[in-house]
Amino acid sequence: MLITDAAFTSCRNTVLDANPDMSEELAARIVEEAIKFVAACSANRRAGLAPSRIVDEGWHALLVHTAMYAGLCERLGGPGWFVHHAPGYGPENYDPTILERTRQAIEGLGWDVDTDLWVAPDDESLVSVAAKCQHSDDSGPIVTIPKPKPNGVV
Repeated sequence: MLITDAAFTSCRNTVLDANPDMSEELAARIVEEAIKFVAACSANRRAGLAPSRIVDEGWHALLVHTAMYAGLCERLGGPGWFVHHAPGYGPENYDPTILERTRQAIEGLGWDVDTDLWVAPDDESLVSVAAKCQHSDDSGPIVTIPKPKPNGVV
């Protein structure tokens, strides 16, 4: 077990809070895939992996549980290891091969991949999620959303 049942339930509930029409079962699947993603990143540090938009929702839930998430990263990658979140937005960030590479990295760790959750960003046939990040590997452009207003106007 990579996180406690209580931490898992809290992360699942975070996904549900952001997506009130989602079933508990689907939210749990999303968190499970996010944990697998973090493990794959820890084991394949230079592979340029990224989550699908759906799995990213679960990653966001893990991230907001900061102490638990930091501990998870260190258990997976060693002292001081942390899988950072670098959000990007827009279709120019989508690399069609990145999801396949990430799925293969997860399978390489001996886990099955919930393929329904690893779909291209424009495929929301299973679920539409609140997270709208579009990740690339770290070389992709990052755009601040919302864009800062001139002269510090909020």
